[in-house]
Amino acid sequence: MKVLLLFGLVAVALCDNTRFEGEKVFRLKPVLDEHVTLIKELAESIEVDFWRPENAQLVTIDIDVDIRVPAIYLDMVYTLLQQSDMEQEVLIEDLQSAVDAEADQGPSPRAHSYTKYNNFDKVQSWIASISSSNPDLISKQVIGNTYEGRPMTVLKLGKKSSSTKPAIFMDCGIHAREWISPAFCQWFVKEALSTYGSDSQMTSLLNQMDVFVLPVLNVDGYDYTHKSNRMWRKTRSRKSGSSCIGADPNRNFDAGWCSMGASNNPCSDTFCGYTPESEIEVQNVANFIRRNRSITGPSSQLLLFPYYLSYWRPLCKYHFLLMEVAEGASAALRSLYGTRYTSGPGATTIYPAAGGSDDWAYDLGVKYSYTFELRDTGRYGFLLPESQIKPTCEETMLAVKYIAAYVQKNLY
Repeated sequence: MKVLLLFGLVAVALCDNTRFEGEKVFRLKPVLDEHVTLIKELAESIEVDFWRPENAQLVTIDIDVDIRVPAIYLDMVYTLLQQSDMEQEVLIEDLQSAVDAEADQGPSPRAHSYTKYNNFDKVQSWIASISSSNPDLISKQVIGNTYEGRPMTVLKLGKKSSSTKPAIFMDCGIHAREWISPAFCQWFVKEALSTYGSDSQMTSLLNQMDVFVLPVLNVDGYDYTHKSNRMWRKTRSRKSGSSCIGADPNRNFDAGWCSMGASNNPCSDTFCGYTPESEIEVQNVANFIRRNRSITGPSSQLLLFPYYLSYWRPLCKYHFLLMEVAEGASAALRSLYGTRYTSGPGATTIYPAAGGSDDWAYDLGVKYSYTFELRDTGRYGFLLPESQIKPTCEETMLAVKYIAAYVQKNLY
């Protein structure tokens, strides 16, 4: 099996315990060094949740900075911002109201739904059901268990063949709170199976290639966001002697590990882990891809590719090819609802982020390595309403099919 493409879909049930009444999400627009310094000092002095960029280290002049501020710090933050004359706006007036509004009105269905944010129990039931629905086209494989013992199940889509086929690997839900990402992986599986035989492009893809889909990578974290804390991002691993929980799985791959864009503070949301692949979930994915070296290629609205590691790192070998394909995919996506995505290397398009899965896969030899950061650009942040699941998935399908079709014709 030669896997020719790796997709990571990153990303945006009510919390039973953690509540967010009175919390606000601000968008700050630093244009002076003093503004950058203020934001960084604020992050050191109070509890600030960075939504974009992902930590204070990455704040620079002339980028939008989205932060979540607990209610108890609002008076102080307002005072500091007014004194600084920094341009600002409130994106979310009350975070708990936004959490409550995320789900469509009406009772949540007991069964799995493609237009709902399904908890992990429903995802597991769906995996069991859909993997037995068409044995000629789909099967499942557990690639390992999570820190808390939950199975990580990969779905293999493709027409059964006596010979080894090239393959695509797609993972979703690497950051726990980005719920739109697992929703897309489920949608993709549904579309692939339901359109096989009627859609010539999908039929050709599954006849000639295999597609491996990991519906949720950060399973423990995802489950935790549904049951306890909607804003949780990391894994749920623990280490003796530390009260801090989890690491950022997308900083834990062995690609410039724990350098720019990652934190060595175990309590940080971008904590890189204690060693590369210290997180069992990352290790399981890395081992699966290493075992299948035939894999080639592998909230916001972005289509990114290597390198994430540094502004100054040389362009990757296939930079211009990857950019051309990414721009074509963005155009395909835009054709449906007009949603605009920005394409480019992760480090220069958004910010450096060492230890990411796409850089790691590319360095391993996965030529076509892409990350989609799905809707939206800030209005909802990680709380994209369920009413937007269908249009988001529909348009993203067009981009994924565009890239897959290109890879299918240009395997090497």
